[in-house]
Amino acid sequence: MATEIEAWTTGPQNNGVFSLEQGQGEEDGSEDLNELEVNGNWTPQEKALHEARLKAKAKRRLRKSSSRDSNRESFSDSVSGELSTDPNSPKGKNAVNDRKSRTGKGRGLPKKGGAGGKGVWGAAGMVYEVEEPDAKDPNYDESSQMLLKELNLGHHKYEFSSLAVSLSLEGKASHRELTSRLLSDLSGKVLSEKDMSRAFDKMLKELPDLILDTPEAPLMLGQFIARAIADHALPMSFLDCYKGKVDCDHARAALDRALVLLSMKREIMRLDNVWGVGGGQRPVKHLIKEMNLLLKEYLVSGELSEAEHCLRDLEVPHFHHELVYEAVVMVLESTGDTALQMMVKLLKAFWQTGLITLDQMNRGFQRVYDELPEINLDAPLAHSIMETFVDLCYQESVITKQLRDSCPTRGRKRFVSEGDGGIVKS
Repeated sequence: MATEIEAWTTGPQNNGVFSLEQGQGEEDGSEDLNELEVNGNWTPQEKALHEARLKAKAKRRLRKSSSRDSNRESFSDSVSGELSTDPNSPKGKNAVNDRKSRTGKGRGLPKKGGAGGKGVWGAAGMVYEVEEPDAKDPNYDESSQMLLKELNLGHHKYEFSSLAVSLSLEGKASHRELTSRLLSDLSGKVLSEKDMSRAFDKMLKELPDLILDTPEAPLMLGQFIARAIADHALPMSFLDCYKGKVDCDHARAALDRALVLLSMKREIMRLDNVWGVGGGQRPVKHLIKEMNLLLKEYLVSGELSEAEHCLRDLEVPHFHHELVYEAVVMVLESTGDTALQMMVKLLKAFWQTGLITLDQMNRGFQRVYDELPEINLDAPLAHSIMETFVDLCYQESVITKQLRDSCPTRGRKRFVSEGDGGIVKS
């Protein structure tokens, strides 16, 4: 032991005296130096210097460890070198993607059952509240918002519904369909079931006055009531309140109409088509069938007013060229002049009233021109009948001169006889 001490203390640099610079450059051997310390070999100044060096080294270690782990052990443990990694530290985890809670709690299941977090739909069956539109939203459309709230109608809100229904009774079926949709949209947002009940109760009392302008008002009002109940705008108890309490025959007819509609396939049908499928929403085949039926009834009855009324009820002004097409084809496939004269009269009436526009008339005739070769296969006299019909329409100012001149003609070359040497008869 004495030999080891003598070898450590005697050196060519400081003659057995340990310097602070040398100790700082050999931090790894500080523990060995501490073990080899012998009382009596150091002067008091050297001993104080050595203790100061150990304290400075301990402080440096403490600063490094405190930034990584706040739960390190005491200062004495850090000096003795018994440093260890905190098992709760994220850096000490072997499986970084482990879903187990790092706090040591929980069973490792997904948070909130998989319903939480950003960009998720939420748990199954979760119902979200209706969000009010934000005026600062770039997609905000002021025209699509319900401005009825800004009118501040107070207790008179129910009169809005009764006024809308009264106006729609004088309109078309498509107008009544839009009114029913409006009442359904307003229900629960602007108008309550109580407001709807008061509105229809007022309408039932006003039926004697409404039938003066609209004789079918009781039936229409009954359809409005049935549709409102089907759309959950009116409670089912609305009809029960009137049982045995109605003296007016018109109101009774309206309530009976509503009850009959609700009893027909109530569990399947929601009365979405109580006003029919209006306008362009109807299938094309259905529209063609209706127009064919209209023309056939006109050829039998000869009533122009009824034919005009039926065409207006279809509410498809963009599809009137189909009526022109079907009318001309009926003339080409008919025998005799009766159908020809009646169709000219019909087209002239529709042209004068503006029911069929110039564009629709031209499109209808042009379609027949394009299909004339195929029509001629079933009707051999189609070309000659077409020429006659076009001339009569032009004389009655139904079509333009340009449309008449564009009518296709089939040229016919007739020879005088077989022995004329091929001379064409002029």
